[in-house]
Amino acid sequence: MDSSLNARRRAHELALVAERPVDLLVVGLGATGAGAALDAASRGLSVAAIDAHDLAFGTSRWSSKLVHGGLRYLARGQVDVAYESAVERGILLRRTAPHLVRAHPYLLPLTPAVSRSRAAVLMTGYRLGDGLRAAARTPRPLLPGPSLLDSVRARRLAPALREHGLRGGLLSWDGRLVDDARLVVAIARTAAAHGAKVLTRCRALELTGGGATVRDELTGEEFTIRARAVINATGVWAGLLDPRVRLRPSRGTHLVLRPGTLPGVTAGLHVPIPGASNRFALVLPQADGRVHVGLTDEPVDGPVPDVPEAPEEDVRALLDVLNTVLEVPVGRDAVAGAYAGLRPLLAAGGDAGDDTADLSRRHAVLAHGRLVTVVGGKLTTYRRMARDAVDRAVSVADLTAGPCRTARLPLVGAAPGRPADGVPRRLVERYGGEAAAVHELVREHPEEIGLGITKGELLWSVRHEGALDVGDLLDRRTRIGLVPEDRAAALPAARDTLG
Repeated sequence: MDSSLNARRRAHELALVAERPVDLLVVGLGATGAGAALDAASRGLSVAAIDAHDLAFGTSRWSSKLVHGGLRYLARGQVDVAYESAVERGILLRRTAPHLVRAHPYLLPLTPAVSRSRAAVLMTGYRLGDGLRAAARTPRPLLPGPSLLDSVRARRLAPALREHGLRGGLLSWDGRLVDDARLVVAIARTAAAHGAKVLTRCRALELTGGGATVRDELTGEEFTIRARAVINATGVWAGLLDPRVRLRPSRGTHLVLRPGTLPGVTAGLHVPIPGASNRFALVLPQADGRVHVGLTDEPVDGPVPDVPEAPEEDVRALLDVLNTVLEVPVGRDAVAGAYAGLRPLLAAGGDAGDDTADLSRRHAVLAHGRLVTVVGGKLTTYRRMARDAVDRAVSVADLTAGPCRTARLPLVGAAPGRPADGVPRRLVERYGGEAAAVHELVREHPEEIGLGITKGELLWSVRHEGALDVGDLLDRRTRIGLVPEDRAAALPAARDTLG
């Protein structure tokens, strides 16, 4: 079946799900929900997957773009969580999404704030993490091991580092995503290729184990989707559909620094957070010359917003941490944009006062009859979370399904082979095996709309990636919207494309 998602397919499949019951209804189309739709459809189940907004509208587009081996969890003694992360990282790197996930170096500067004894402990942790890589059977050439660099080599990777007092750096390797939202789009399209009906702009108003009352947000029409089992994969909003689920959301803020702010930085940086023994800020250079800086971990109280805002205190806090290691401090004017995401963490013991930085990143699958809710976890382990949720749904509803196949199921674009001559590298890194087809549209519509992105790519998103409005195009398919001024400049082209 065709993997393309578009308005015409949505209208056709919307009519089908209103008429015919399905084996499984998945609510939420972030990484975990899209992963559950793919897992179930590839097992032979009939699947409808809905979201009130768009693919990757919630937490899944606000990550640090890391696909990591869980070193932080290893330091806390959560060996099972760390091993699970390492296994899932290897699956993404080797089999399912090698076009979107690749190894990247990360440098921890050895400044006077990092004592020699602490540096030794950190290097031991990196080596233990490399042991997890080996246990997960990720080949060494795919993910190199850690090493100790002198100050000259450290500043070669990050010339912006303060030279005075710099003893060198600890170099480690981990996975990183080209774009977290693009991963979700690839998962959802692969699910569609296996027969799942992937429907955005469909809000679940009421959820039971037998289906949902749904409103088409484009027309206002309400209808019922009947299902033999339901998976609630709505993340931080899960409690709105299943009040028995108690979450403790945590806000993670990132900054987007203007091009040229940290010239020559090619490695990511792990910057120790003063006063925290095992927490680091992340500095991640982007292909367009910008640099992302994150990540806060602050508890969130009250109603959960559709799109969380990055508060000014988070912006200032991240700049303060970053400037502890730089030769020339970065000022507030270098921040072109900021974004925040909410982690759907389970409350520890139901205590609303828990420090979210200390809550476990383990995921949980909770079943109430034929309604299954999956929460917690992290982007790296979306596939495992989806598998566990589908396993539980199959069990509670006594569905006839094959075994999980997703560990060996390449996502759309992951097909091996060399790209056609003349296809720009940037397209190959974002579209993988589909880059040549995208390039054909780019050649027909080469008008640039910002960041080197062309109108042809917007057309591809409308025809094949389910983009229905300008927000889909600018905020999730291309990420131009991370910087407000860029979004405003690209808005006319996005409107014209949809027209």
